[in-house]
Amino acid sequence: MEKTTNKTVYTVTIFSENTVGLLGQITSVFTRRFLNIETLSVSPSAIEGIHKFTITVKCNKETIEKVVKQIDKSVDVLKSYYNTDDELIYQEIALYKLSTPEFLKIGSVENLIRKYNAQILEINEVCVVIQKTGHYSDTQALFIELSKTIQVLQFIRSGRIAINTSKIERLSDMLSELKAKESIIKNN
Repeated sequence: MEKTTNKTVYTVTIFSENTVGLLGQITSVFTRRFLNIETLSVSPSAIEGIHKFTITVKCNKETIEKVVKQIDKSVDVLKSYYNTDDELIYQEIALYKLSTPEFLKIGSVENLIRKYNAQILEINEVCVVIQKTGHYSDTQALFIELSKTIQVLQFIRSGRIAINTSKIERLSDMLSELKAKESIIKNN
């Protein structure tokens, strides 16, 4: 787990319908608390019609608890959670664009690719595009090694994508509880 001056990296997972303007509402919660969003990823979840926001932020536990409670108050948010790194399986993806002639001058290209468990996505006479998935430290290590031997023409890293280590999506539990309550109310 990455720590910086008694701040921990927390991953906030937010479930919602795909609502226009929700991203602005969510980011404003972080902004009001003077928190910098480190990474942000949004995609459909495993549950049809529900989207999943994955946000990383460095702060203390008291602050993250307040942030998640505030996000939960939004009408458009179904539920939000926070986790530490040890409660998640997570990855990032990085792309590195290099000059083909310069790349081919590296004596051990194959060893470099294998060492970092990377892939060559594209190679043509002008450029080579390499893909690396892993944690921040993994993608950064390849960037540093490449930068020592060759000019990296372009570099981009995605936001974190993560799943928790529990058996099912946490939102599924909440939705099951809601259905059970609705059933009890209908039967009374």
